Amino acid sequence: MGRKTNPISFRTLVTGKWKSQWIAKDADYANFLIEDIKIRKEINDSLGVKGGVADIEIERGANEVKIYIKTSRPGMIIGRGGTGAIDLKNKLQKLVKSKIKDISIEEIKDVDLNAKLVADSIASQLEKRIAFRRAINQATERVLKAGAKGVKIKVSGRLNGAEIARNEFVYKGTIPLQTIKADVDYAYSRAKTTYGIIGVKVWIYQGKEIEKKFEIKEPIESITKGRK
Repeated sequence: MGRKTNPISFRTLVTGKWKSQWIAKDADYANFLIEDIKIRKEINDSLGVKGGVADIEIERGANEVKIYIKTSRPGMIIGRGGTGAIDLKNKLQKLVKSKIKDISIEEIKDVDLNAKLVADSIASQLEKRIAFRRAINQATERVLKAGAKGVKIKVSGRLNGAEIARNEFVYKGTIPLQTIKADVDYAYSRAKTTYGIIGVKVWIYQGKEIEKKFEIKEPIESITKGRK
């Protein structure tokens, strides 16, 4: 069985960017990790596709937590007079021991160039019983019209209610998955249908290259060096 590397984690050393940015010691690490999982789950469950949530980043300081939400619909999250953001902050505060200092909501303008939003859109259409070929072909056309150099969309499961699960995909343009400096956006979403779960994977390449954030000046010596 073939095994694929996640394009995001594959390039983490080059980009130098993590979804959770903090340092902890001993038992605090496990506690912070569990809190991050609860924060992301609460945001996705309460907002999710309806709120157009594309990405969630968490930063921790001295007993403080900062949350950055990237969304295509900031108005739905903020709410009238900011009441939506206040309610969300109160819900999340119950999940963590540290004080939530701020929740920053950033708008994503290029919706068709964000892999997460495209995957969620396809999953939403599949849940409404729209034919999977129509959904992925329309999504592919929108992504290419938005300026992407390449796109790959893959759906897996009991497509159109078939008894046997299978994979179907559309591949157009260039997707350099083995080139580390190529900025490839990747996301996964799930459609809950009456026939079961259908997985949706999306790769988008905009033709850009990642600017390396840092360099390793001293190479790590081999553990076998010096052995006789």
